Amino acid sequence: RPIHSEDKVTGLAILFFDVTEQLQAEQLRREFTANVSHELKTPLHLISGYSEMLASDVVAQKDIPQFAEKIHSESQRMIQLVEDIIKLSHLDESEELAMEPVNLYQISEEVLDSLSAKANERHINLHLLGEPAYITGNHALIHSLIYNLCDNAIIYNRDKGDVTVDITSNEDDIVLTVQDTGVGIAKDEQERIFERFYRVDKSRSKKLGGTGLGLSIVKHAVNQHHADIKVESQLGLGTKMTVTFYK
Repeated sequence: RPIHSEDKVTGLAILFFDVTEQLQAEQLRREFTANVSHELKTPLHLISGYSEMLASDVVAQKDIPQFAEKIHSESQRMIQLVEDIIKLSHLDESEELAMEPVNLYQISEEVLDSLSAKANERHINLHLLGEPAYITGNHALIHSLIYNLCDNAIIYNRDKGDVTVDITSNEDDIVLTVQDTGVGIAKDEQERIFERFYRVDKSRSKKLGGTGLGLSIVKHAVNQHHADIKVESQLGLGTKMTVTFYK
């Protein structure tokens, strides 16, 4: 911008604006929209195809239950995906969270109870160790954090495996660990598992019901509580997630 004095240009004012963060945010939004469209399109096509065949009466009577089960499973995956997307959108928009004393042990107990039926389907044993430990946090967000860690530990476990939740209270922090005996995560994949829609094995994740958003919710919850999360895993030997809450 020119600077004038007595009708003469005596100088210039140059302003620089760093728009890197804005451009990155726009890129993330575009990628998120593209991913959502892709993730919803596949089950919608399957549901549409199977239902059209049923409506056209071209399916043998003995195959109808199989088609109905496929429609049901794909619709459930869509419901879970939409719920995770809504949850992440709310988290992105929330500026202030209602904080209160929450008992990590009690919430873990509630989570494992709600997941027991899912674990029983594959004869996976759920264990809760430790003792009541309180942090100042948002109850709903902490519940989502523990639920998603435990849900992943079941989804990517082996049949007749184990999931162990352990809560340890120390002088300076409270540590929550969720450990499984599942497929494990390769070292070079571990840095990316918290990215939205990132899956280590996409075909396996979709088959088992993963949406690719669970660990993004976990990471958001960890950041909101100024905590840390550590991943320890080996292929074929399981995964251990450690969340440290500081007092």
